[in-house]
Amino acid sequence: MRPDFASLMFRWLPAWRHRVSRETLRADLIAGLLGALLVLPQGVAFATLAGLPPQYGIYTAVVPCIVAALFGSSWHVMSGPTNANSLALFAMLSPLALAGSPQYIQLVLAVTLLVGIMQLAIGALRLGMLANFISPSVLLGFTCGAAMLIALFALKDLLGLEVPAGTKAFGVVRHVFTDYADINLSAFAVGVVTLIGALAARRWLPRTPHMLLGLIAGYAMAFLLNHVREAGPFHHVAVVGAIPAALPPFTNPLLSWHAFGDMLGIAAALTIVALGQAISIAKAVALRSGQHIDANREFIGQGLSNIAGSFFSSYVSCGSLNRSVPNYEAGARTPLAAVFSSALLVGLVAISAPLLGQIPLAAIAAMLLLVSWSLFDFDRFRQIRRLSNTEFLIALSTFAATLVMRLEIAILLGTILSLVAYLYRTSRPGVRPMVPDIDDPARRFTPLNELRRPQPECPQLKLVRVEGSVFFGAVAYVTDRLHSFRRQAPEQRHLLVMTKSMNFIDLAGAEMWETECRERRAMGGDLYFHRPRTQVMETWRQTGFIERLGADHIFSSKEEAVHRIYEHLDPAICARCTARVFDECRQRQAQAAQSAAAGSTAMPGTNDGDAKTV
Repeated sequence: MRPDFASLMFRWLPAWRHRVSRETLRADLIAGLLGALLVLPQGVAFATLAGLPPQYGIYTAVVPCIVAALFGSSWHVMSGPTNANSLALFAMLSPLALAGSPQYIQLVLAVTLLVGIMQLAIGALRLGMLANFISPSVLLGFTCGAAMLIALFALKDLLGLEVPAGTKAFGVVRHVFTDYADINLSAFAVGVVTLIGALAARRWLPRTPHMLLGLIAGYAMAFLLNHVREAGPFHHVAVVGAIPAALPPFTNPLLSWHAFGDMLGIAAALTIVALGQAISIAKAVALRSGQHIDANREFIGQGLSNIAGSFFSSYVSCGSLNRSVPNYEAGARTPLAAVFSSALLVGLVAISAPLLGQIPLAAIAAMLLLVSWSLFDFDRFRQIRRLSNTEFLIALSTFAATLVMRLEIAILLGTILSLVAYLYRTSRPGVRPMVPDIDDPARRFTPLNELRRPQPECPQLKLVRVEGSVFFGAVAYVTDRLHSFRRQAPEQRHLLVMTKSMNFIDLAGAEMWETECRERRAMGGDLYFHRPRTQVMETWRQTGFIERLGADHIFSSKEEAVHRIYEHLDPAICARCTARVFDECRQRQAQAAQSAAAGSTAMPGTNDGDAKTV
C-alpha cells in the first residue's frame, strides 16, 4: 500500500518532535520572547560593525535563525549575526567596495550564498568529524574566554559609558578606568535592579522565566529614572532606540563572475570563521544540556540557513553564544524556541516598535553579565587541574587566546595545542620491562613498576610490553628505550616483545623492528614477539619481515614463548644464575638438585664398599 503524503511528511519531521508538548511549547515561547528582546540591540550593533544598514542585523536574526534551528542538530543554539562574523566580513569586503553602498550590500549577499554552499558541502560530505578535534579542554577555555568577553563588552552599557564602535574588550576596560567620572549612575542602578530581579526570581520563583522578569524590572526602573532625570545624580538611561522593520525583503544575491575568484577565497575564510564558532557554541551548550551534537547535521543546518538568508537580505550568520546560552537558561526545550524568537521579533517590531525601543541597554547588559557568570565553570577547571597539567595549560591558553585573538583563531590555536599534546603522548608509547610475578600464585607477567616489591629479571632474556602505536613519530623514542635496555644489561641478548597492546605500526615502525632483529642476532641473541595484532602482522607480511624473522619467532602464548626461547639460552649462564625467573629455571634447578642428591647418596655406599675391600 502506498503511503499517503501526510505520513511521508511525518516521517521527515525531526527527532525532537517527540519532545514537543504543551509544557515545552510554553517554555519555548517564553525563551523565544527573551531571545527576540536580546537580539534587537545586538542585531543593529553588529550590522553597523559589518558596514551594513542597521536593519540588516535584524533581517539576519529572522530567516537564518529559523532554518538553522529546524535543520541543525542543537536544540538550543540560536543563529544570527555575531560580532566575529561582522568584523571579519567588514575587514574582507571593505577594500572591494564602499561600506553601506548598494555594491557592498550585493557583495555581502553573494558571499553569504557562497558561505552557505560551502557549509552545506562540508556537512553533506560528512566532514563534520573535523569538529571532533576540538577537545573538551579547548571547549572549556573557549567558553570561559567568550564569557569573559561578553562580560567585558557589557560593561560599557552597564555603566552608561560612550565607547567608540569597534573598541576591543580590553579597550572597554581601559575606558572604564580612564572615564570613571562619566559613569552613569542611573544606568548602573538599572543594571543592579535587573540583576536583583532575575536572581530573586530564580531563587524564589524557580518555575518562572527569571531572566525575562529581571528584564522587566530593569525596564520599569529605567522608565522611572528617565522621568526624573537631571534630578540629583540621575541621568538619562540609554535605550535601544528606533527599531527598523524586521520583515526581511526578498533579494537576488547576484554573483559577478569577474569577482568570483576573490569572493571564493573570502567565502572560504568566512566559512572557517562561522563553522568554528557554530560547532564550538553548539558543543558548549550541549555540555550543559547533555545533548549529543551531530556535527554534520549542524553544518548542513548552518549551510541551509546562510543559503536561505542570502535570498532574504541576511548576511553571514552562525550560532550566537550570547543568545544561545540565555535561550537555554531561560528554559528552552526544543528548537521551536528559535522559531518563536524569529516570529516574535517580526511581530514585536511591527506592533510595538516604539515600546521595544525603550528597552534599557543597561538591563540587557545585566542579563549578559548573568549569562557570562553562568558560563564560567570553575569546578571543571579545578577538575582538569587535578587530572592533567597538560590539559589545564591547554584550557588556560585557549582562554587567554580567546580574550586577545579572534574567536576562530583562538579555537584553532587550542586545537593545535591539543593535537601537539596528543602527538607528544603517542610518540612516547609505553615500553615496559616485565617479569613473572613471584608473589602471584598464577605468576602473571607484570611490569616492573607495578610489582609490590623489587624482583630480578632474567639475565639473558628481556621481556618488554609495548603499549601504543609504533609509527614514524614514536620510532626514535622506542629505539632509545630498547638501546637503553641493552646498555643496562648487555647479556640480555634475547628480547621477547609483548605486542598485544601495540595497536598500529607504519613503514618506519616495521623498519625499526627489522633493525632491532638484525642487531640482536649480530650480538648473539634474537628477537621474538607475542600476539601481534592483525594490522601489525599484515604490515610485516607486506614488508617481508615475517620471512626474515621466522614464523617460529611469533607466539600465541607467553608460556610457549618462554619455553621455546629458554632452549636457546646459554646453559653456563643459567647454571650460575640465582634469579630463577621462569618455571623452566626452577625445573632445571630441581633436576640439578635431584641429580646432586642422587650422586651424594651413591658416594657413601661406594666408600663403604671400598673400605670393606680394604
